[in-house]
Amino acid sequence: MENKQENSKITKNKYMPTAAFYSQIIDSLQDYSIFTLDQEFVINSWSSGAAKIFGYETDEVIGESFELIFTDEDLKNGVPKKEIETALKEGRATDNRWHIAKDKSLFYAYGLVFPLIGLGGEMLGYVKILRDLTERKHSEDAIKKYVKELEELNTHKESVLAILSHDLRSPLSAIIGTAKYLKENFQKMKPEAVQEMLNLLYKSSIDELEMLDYLVEWARIKYASDVFSPQKIKLTEYINKVFETLNETASINAINLHHEIEENTSVFADGKMLISIIQNIVSNAIKHTEKGGSITISAKTMADKIIVQVKDTGIGMSKEIMEKLFTPQMKTLSETRKKNKGAGIGLLLVKGFLEKNGGEIWVESIEGEGSTFYFTLLLNEPLYKIGSSDEIMFDESA
Repeated sequence: MENKQENSKITKNKYMPTAAFYSQIIDSLQDYSIFTLDQEFVINSWSSGAAKIFGYETDEVIGESFELIFTDEDLKNGVPKKEIETALKEGRATDNRWHIAKDKSLFYAYGLVFPLIGLGGEMLGYVKILRDLTERKHSEDAIKKYVKELEELNTHKESVLAILSHDLRSPLSAIIGTAKYLKENFQKMKPEAVQEMLNLLYKSSIDELEMLDYLVEWARIKYASDVFSPQKIKLTEYINKVFETLNETASINAINLHHEIEENTSVFADGKMLISIIQNIVSNAIKHTEKGGSITISAKTMADKIIVQVKDTGIGMSKEIMEKLFTPQMKTLSETRKKNKGAGIGLLLVKGFLEKNGGEIWVESIEGEGSTFYFTLLLNEPLYKIGSSDEIMFDESA
């Protein structure tokens, strides 16, 4: 009987998992980054999954601080310390956030931190587990963006109809009224009065045609995807083209146009839309910059995008105007068009083009000192796209 029990113990011990066995299991989890920290938050073990996800080999990170994997923004906000504090207080800390790899690229991950307690209850350090969810994050963002676009379609349709009925119909009625007066009274009018009315008719007609062109382009952005053909292009080439077109207008008022962007800077965008974006912003800046002023275009790279800055030394804008600048409201467009020489509808066009290219626009301004428009463009072709017929499947266990 005793021999049987001893044999049983030997059998159990024979198949007892070793530390090497557990290490092998951890290293087999290639989709997960698993590493440990000592009580000073220094990395002291590093799985092969961590090497795959972060790009660091084991000997490159052992002895390095836990802060190595966090973005500058998270470090500034004290995220690593907060994670540890939560883990100590609640037994674990979880989060979904962007992390930084060895090559400085960003990836989105689900993270878990928990204290590592020894057999005797002593504190040994911490375990950090990460799972790369970048693909899922991009897919979810693409879906949210598409749903938002669908919700906005009706709003844009209503806005176009409102603008057509108000900003175009009312001035057109005035043009017809003036033409009718000329027709009925031409023979008894003085030549100077006729000339004045003809000048008014011509200017009003040009203004209406310009606005109609804007509206057609704006509607085309939203409803005609076939005209959209983005590709990798040099940003400076398009800025120079716009400067060549607007240089004469700027020179009349001694306004200096220049840019501070490196020649090899490229973006992923539709060329025709990019021309329109830059031309509208610079043209508006010229209109609102006094003689002897300057307009400067610069840019800086941030993650997968470039932020372009168009700064002028013009008259600036009030907070009220800035808040309504990119809002397609009938009253706003009418007032902006009268007071600001048509800038409103052109900036709506710019906003639409940028959204189509995966970018955004915003402005900072101080009255009497000038305005700075910022807009973003993608540096490379996005990996994740979605359209009305796209289907995205999620791994619910993620």
